[in-house]
Amino acid sequence: MNILILGSGGREHAFALKLSESNKVNQLFVAPGNAGTSQIAINININPTDFASVKETVLKNNIKMVVVGPEAPLVEGVHDFFLADDELKNISIIGPKKDGALLEGSKDFSKIFMEKHNIPTARYQSFTKENLLEGFIFLETLNAPYVLKADGLAAGKGVLILDSIDEAKKELEEMVSNQKFGEASSTVVIEEFLDGIELSVFVLTDGKSYKILPSAKDYKRIGEGDKGLNTGGMGAISPVPFASEEFLQKVEERVVIPTVNGLQKDGIDYRGFIFIGLMNVDGNPQVIEYNVRMGDPETEAVLPRIESDLFDLFEGVANQNLHEKSFSVTKKTATTVMLVSGGYPEAYEKGKEISGFESVEDSIVFHAGTTIKNNAVVTSGGRVMAITSFGDTIEEALEKSYESIEKISFDKMNYRKDIGFDLI
Repeated sequence: MNILILGSGGREHAFALKLSESNKVNQLFVAPGNAGTSQIAINININPTDFASVKETVLKNNIKMVVVGPEAPLVEGVHDFFLADDELKNISIIGPKKDGALLEGSKDFSKIFMEKHNIPTARYQSFTKENLLEGFIFLETLNAPYVLKADGLAAGKGVLILDSIDEAKKELEEMVSNQKFGEASSTVVIEEFLDGIELSVFVLTDGKSYKILPSAKDYKRIGEGDKGLNTGGMGAISPVPFASEEFLQKVEERVVIPTVNGLQKDGIDYRGFIFIGLMNVDGNPQVIEYNVRMGDPETEAVLPRIESDLFDLFEGVANQNLHEKSFSVTKKTATTVMLVSGGYPEAYEKGKEISGFESVEDSIVFHAGTTIKNNAVVTSGGRVMAITSFGDTIEEALEKSYESIEKISFDKMNYRKDIGFDLI
């Protein structure tokens, strides 16, 4: 079967690498892809949200399955676009339709969903500029720090955690009245701060049954010791040592099952990934957020640990017989360290030539923000490469990742040297 993966990051390179291992996959295409995906698939330079170009690509290349990497095409309705088109409606899409994608596309929708289906989450209320004063009053009922979330997609920048109530009121007004995050913050969710340890649990569902994928913890801050600005993610560890069997049992019973059942009860035919951002609060799971796709860089630590045929699982999603598919995971630990452009997550330069990655032997090099220019691999984004290694312990895997990184270089290359140290 010919498969198209939509997206261009490390997550999509990880999908491509895993799918390329399946003897059922004939030809892989990635749109737009990166320098890494070009080694194992055919890159097609189109925007994943340009559905007309996606259709043209699918028909021209006899593609029978589309795996959607990022959230934007899902929230904009790529799955619905296929179902509404007679030429495309029989092509399998791995990713929810627009109604299911609202779990990520609207923080307000996801909080209402959690409340309705008794899924544990922080106390909250939603506000617009019309009821701004009520928002100020609600803030006064909470203790610091104060959590403000833009309702819509804000490229990962729409969440503010503030220590001062005056600052929280000022930022709330900036978000709803002055559209600090554009249309995304015309509604703002204010919620109580949850104090605990964060982790991510990934679920693959065909709308009826599900498989729980390995857990992971990612590191969002640019600086060591979890300091500095938020990024798309500077590294990840899988599995998470503090996510015991007992804790994960609670996650399944209190979060996963009510989520999958809740989608069915609400008439949402959901086929794809559910990324559940959790806080472990005194041994109990509380949901921070849902995403409707795999995380990045968590995918680069999670997918390599799956020993089953990923295409076989995707077929199970498409045909709604996922429960019949075998699923196994290695007990080894995977650690991923992200190499980023100097200046990221603020302004950075592109086009820096990358050397040494070809000589890496003990790790998997996942390309993220890379492209090919004048026969050389150069940087094209803020997050450039993810270096993933296996070990019997976190220490062993990390040692391999950092040894591999020493072989790689590009101008102003930056990375965190403390990924996973808090777990050791």
